Amino acid sequence: MVTPILLAALGGALCARAGVFNVALEGLVLVGAFSGILGNYLTGSVFLAVIFAVVCVMLFSLLFGYVSIHLQANPIVVGISLNFLALGLTTFCLRAIFNVKGTYYDKNMVGLPKWDIPLVQDIPWLGGVLSGHSPLVYLTIVIVLLLHLFLFKTIVGFRLLAVGENGIAAKSMGIGIRRYQYGAILACGALCGLAGAQLSLGQVTMFTEGMTSGRGFIALVAMMLGQSSPLGTMGASLLFGFMDAVSIRLQGLSIPTQFTMMIPYVVTLISLFFFKDKGYLAEAQKTSGSSR
Repeated sequence: MVTPILLAALGGALCARAGVFNVALEGLVLVGAFSGILGNYLTGSVFLAVIFAVVCVMLFSLLFGYVSIHLQANPIVVGISLNFLALGLTTFCLRAIFNVKGTYYDKNMVGLPKWDIPLVQDIPWLGGVLSGHSPLVYLTIVIVLLLHLFLFKTIVGFRLLAVGENGIAAKSMGIGIRRYQYGAILACGALCGLAGAQLSLGQVTMFTEGMTSGRGFIALVAMMLGQSSPLGTMGASLLFGFMDAVSIRLQGLSIPTQFTMMIPYVVTLISLFFFKDKGYLAEAQKTSGSSR
């Protein structure tokens, strides 16, 4: 349950580090989920379907980059617009391509395989937690570590941080502001594509209209709680993923479904009370505007 939230949150963190506040995570993940199913339908290969999803979402994210960076539109307005566009586009394509409404499911479609970790899978309780997941779950852990090293241990990472901290100063040093911002947006698209593929091919093998169910917005909060740090974002995503899993478990205890489905979003709202917004959003908007 953590993986789609964490991947999208990491993408949002990269954009924030580049001075672009990306609220289109919900739409990007939704496009990734649909593209994963479509890629599986067209190619018959689940791994090619994941690559197809990544490419499609990267192309879709370019629309956000062009409008917000080149046309200098408000990135928040653009992001919200893309969320609505993704919802309508995937619904239209679902009916136009698969000729179904609501949900597409094919019993012959194969989802992502489950990998068992030798020795670990035999450990009581712990083996069931750490073993038996899709490859994207384990890839996500690697991505968190690599992003942390990239941002805080490499020259390119330091330049990306400089772009987000002070666009004018970074530009005076000869750093290509737009190039780094576009790179962050494309990387965000790739991560959201993986998140969508995990949602539609890793957890289930089907697509439902609006199946992201607000996970993109939860990822946005996780990114903010984690202060755009890969490790901090991972910790916040673990909290929200855990509460998402708890809500599913509680449905088996004769607790009304409407109440259990509220739990992840209630926790999200509560967490915002503990989030100290030190001009984060205003600073991201100011940096994005000054870098142009």
